[in-house]
Amino acid sequence: MSSAVSILGNSCTVGSAVNNGRSMHQENFTITARVVAPKRPNLPELSLKGIPHTDLHVREIVQRQLHTLRRDDHDICRKPDYHPEFLEDAYDRCRDICAEYAKTFYLGTRLMTEERQKAVWAIYVWCRRTDELVDGPNATHMSATVLDRWEERLEDLFNGRPFDMLDAALTDTVQKFPLDIKPFRDMIEGMRMDTKKSRYENYQELYLYCYYVAGTVALMTVPVMGISPESSSHAPSIYNSALSLGIGNQLTNILRDVGEDALRGRVYLPQDELSQYGLCDEDVYSRRVTDNWREFMKGQINRARFYFDQAEEGASKLDKDSRWPVWSSLLLYRTILDAIEENDYDNLTKRAYVGRTKKLLMLPLSYTRSLSMSGFAFR
Repeated sequence: MSSAVSILGNSCTVGSAVNNGRSMHQENFTITARVVAPKRPNLPELSLKGIPHTDLHVREIVQRQLHTLRRDDHDICRKPDYHPEFLEDAYDRCRDICAEYAKTFYLGTRLMTEERQKAVWAIYVWCRRTDELVDGPNATHMSATVLDRWEERLEDLFNGRPFDMLDAALTDTVQKFPLDIKPFRDMIEGMRMDTKKSRYENYQELYLYCYYVAGTVALMTVPVMGISPESSSHAPSIYNSALSLGIGNQLTNILRDVGEDALRGRVYLPQDELSQYGLCDEDVYSRRVTDNWREFMKGQINRARFYFDQAEEGASKLDKDSRWPVWSSLLLYRTILDAIEENDYDNLTKRAYVGRTKKLLMLPLSYTRSLSMSGFAFR
């Protein structure tokens, strides 16, 4: 999807757990969130005001996921009696969709354990189907009613009543891992935002969008990845890092796809920051790479890298079987930013592309990083 999450001065307190997300001990911690604005000499300081995570109810999401046992231990929903071959076919279909449409992401999933692979593929496919309601081939038929029905279908899915084979894979996943429904609902809210907005006045508005379409994915996947029992860190840094990785990934998607989005009449760039660099929508539509554009892009890339830096500590605190794929995803996404720079900041007429050979060469480095229990910045 054009999406896969922190804001200075805003925080919330939640409970902590150390395990695969099931046995836990209670401890208060703070999820912090930052907004980083690109700087340019002789320009006024950009606003750092952000969206409080308390407004997004992140605290409640994390608490429920940390303190929820396996759903099949609950009476919340009865596990459907599927034939094993049906579920295998469902997960195989999810795998194929992921491999076809998210090649870099899929490469990372191949490093996971089988159970986690299946769960992440099922989550990815649901997220992709949600995104395609707005951006897919049938988007012309999009309406508020469609999203409302999709949300009702999500409720059924979480209650053990999947509509189709792909839904069944996710139903099975939410019964194996302590996933909370709210991040999924929030992603649907992000699609509603996409139908109403094609411009973002400032970074705070863009951050909110990034949370809805990508930060939510981070919240969905932490219970699948698991938290290392021997980690010196507790859940706060894990969730902070996951949220930062989601934001960094989405900002990178936005910067990679500026030219393509412009063709659809969308500009996912802060309007006030464009203005401060003497730029406007017409400069995006004209597809001319000027010195002002290059300076503007340098700041935007630095912002994305900041979030990747924030994500690194938590990547080394995950369950040991999840660290390598997460580090691979983090480093591979960084190379997209490098590719934009190598294209002389031309993301208006060129798409930043990372070749398969370069991706494969990143795997040994990411494996080395995954062996470290302490995060460190990758430069």
